[in-house]
Amino acid sequence: MTIEVGGQAPDFQLKDNHGRTVRLSQFRGEKNVVLVFYPFAFTGVCTGELCALRDELPRFENEGTQLLAVSNDSIHTLRVFAEQEGLEYPLLSDFWPHGETSRAYGVFDEDKGCAVRGTFVIDKEGVVRWSVVNGLPDARDLNDYVKALEAL
Repeated sequence: MTIEVGGQAPDFQLKDNHGRTVRLSQFRGEKNVVLVFYPFAFTGVCTGELCALRDELPRFENEGTQLLAVSNDSIHTLRVFAEQEGLEYPLLSDFWPHGETSRAYGVFDEDKGCAVRGTFVIDKEGVVRWSVVNGLPDARDLNDYVKALEAL
């Protein structure tokens, strides 16, 4: 079951593509968070979505907002992917325990073994203020994220 808008976002602790530990709670009281789950690095739709975020990064990573992208890939895969695509925001690995954070947000596809395309806009108090969940083949619209952030 997907996390409901208005509910508290589950905290997590994941390694990024550089091996650094990132916790959702470290942004509490400081920044809103755009939390983007995607199936796999190096796949067509995922690469397109993450590069679109890269191209509009100042809208999603600034003094008031932090962008975090989560997949079930290993940190090693994410490091190569980020270098290849010029992604300068944190790519978080939900590799082990496999899909634990994706499950906590209700976006893990048990049959495919990966996260579906879920996005959560979380305010500075840790409350989910907006979300969208798309199936594996369906890209998301970045303008929807911008509108959700502007509403905070």
